[in-house]
Amino acid sequence: MDILKLLGVFAILIIVMWAKKPLSVAMFCSIIGAAAFYQLPLSSAWSAVVKGGASWPTLEVLLVFYSITFIQRMMEKRKNLSNCEMALNGLFNNRRVNVAVAPFLIGCLPAVSAVLLCSPIVRKSAGEALSIPEKAACTSYFRHISESFLPIYTTIFIAVTLTNGTVTVSDFMTAMLPMVVALFISGYVVYLRRIPKDTGTVPDKTRGYYWRLLMTSVWPIVLAIVLILVFKIRVVVAVFLCIVLNVFVAKFSLGELLPFLRSAFEVRLMANTWLVMIFKEILAATGVISKLPAFFGMLPLPTFMIFAMVFFFGTIVAGSQGIIALAMPLLMSTLAGKPVLAMFILVMSMSYAAMQMSPVHVCLTICAEDYGCSLGALIYKTLPIVLVFVGLSFAYYFVLSWLGF
Repeated sequence: MDILKLLGVFAILIIVMWAKKPLSVAMFCSIIGAAAFYQLPLSSAWSAVVKGGASWPTLEVLLVFYSITFIQRMMEKRKNLSNCEMALNGLFNNRRVNVAVAPFLIGCLPAVSAVLLCSPIVRKSAGEALSIPEKAACTSYFRHISESFLPIYTTIFIAVTLTNGTVTVSDFMTAMLPMVVALFISGYVVYLRRIPKDTGTVPDKTRGYYWRLLMTSVWPIVLAIVLILVFKIRVVVAVFLCIVLNVFVAKFSLGELLPFLRSAFEVRLMANTWLVMIFKEILAATGVISKLPAFFGMLPLPTFMIFAMVFFFGTIVAGSQGIIALAMPLLMSTLAGKPVLAMFILVMSMSYAAMQMSPVHVCLTICAEDYGCSLGALIYKTLPIVLVFVGLSFAYYFVLSWLGF
């Protein structure tokens, strides 16, 4: 019954979006629907709203969103993003590289609004070869590839920690490299190959010139990534430091900066982000997440398929951190004394793939709003890439298992 109620909650979300209502309205209706279907006590529902809407993780996400949007305005003002595209054209002269590599590199910045820095480059490079929802799907998809294997993301640390030393970070990163290649292959098979290679420009400068142009265009992003990775500085602090430094390096006047204070406050996007965080906590409060393993365990399927489904569908409902915290200890106890790495890579790949279609994934709502398309349209266009990647993930699992991992 609880699973049927969950389907009802997602049905509300889909129906409201199909009615072409704003995402904020769809999220609000889903929050009310979840609380009503599961008959949450008023105190429990209110606690979930407060936790999702006023806790530090949510406030930090909003602060990072604002600061990234602010630095985006600065980079647009100094034509840094267009210069970045020009540099990539000069180095590779390949629109497909622009669509895939630029979001991947910018995506190494662990901030939800990093997708906003990628979208101008993808829009221009993809041109008329892709529809608006397809451009949005490519932007979101390639921006998130770094999250599949880089240990700067807390999801990976949590998962590795829950293996109790059975899998190390280095083990995970090494074993995931073929899947990173698989992610690029999946994107190429579905969308990239439809984009013409030629940029229409003839490089007239040396490669050294274009490398310098690239670095001078994206140095604030590179510096923020270095501060986060090497010096372990929080994202919001790292981006703020880059903003301050960029004021002097790019010689911004007070008159130029003041309009950014207002324009960086994207009310619709921030409201959507806030409601997604509340929706996530409301679902957690229902307790349905903890019942997913038992539900899938009743199916007559092999162990690897059951856990793949638990992590995939659990991530769609609760996000990757929620299902990993719940199901990873169960997986470790099930595999006690057996090889772990192959199954670990499989479930992490499933969780990553599902996150690219989860309505509780804040980045998706931001990307959809930025492109002016519905969340449903973005997810629909992301589905083919995810299906290709899921197929490659199972193939890789069988290879690792055959090798004894």
